Amino acid sequence: MKLKNVLIVVKDIEKAKKFYHDLFGLDVVLDQEGNVILTEGLVLQDEAIWKKYLGKEVVPKNNSCELYFEEKEIEDFAEKLEKQYPEICYVNRLITHSWGQKVIRFYDLDGNLIEVGTPVCVL
Repeated sequence: MKLKNVLIVVKDIEKAKKFYHDLFGLDVVLDQEGNVILTEGLVLQDEAIWKKYLGKEVVPKNNSCELYFEEKEIEDFAEKLEKQYPEICYVNRLITHSWGQKVIRFYDLDGNLIEVGTPVCVL
């Protein structure tokens, strides 16, 4: 068995495609009726479709999971985020953990939690 994708729910597919392209360079692989597969395996699904099949409400900012990205030039990323999306809701602006990793956490336009950190060396 192999994990193929991670799916997040979005209210506006077009805005979400632009957001993930602008900030993370993710491109559309497949765009099909409210389901969009981006490079790196991220899937965007229209909230109306999700609600229809799940039969439950979407709970934005539920803090139960996050998308994690790594970026060597994190100060540049933080600046780009602030310039392109000044209205973004931060969990924490750029901080440095005790082990030296720099991270920034924020919600995307639909309340999905994102963390961007400097690469971590794995022994």
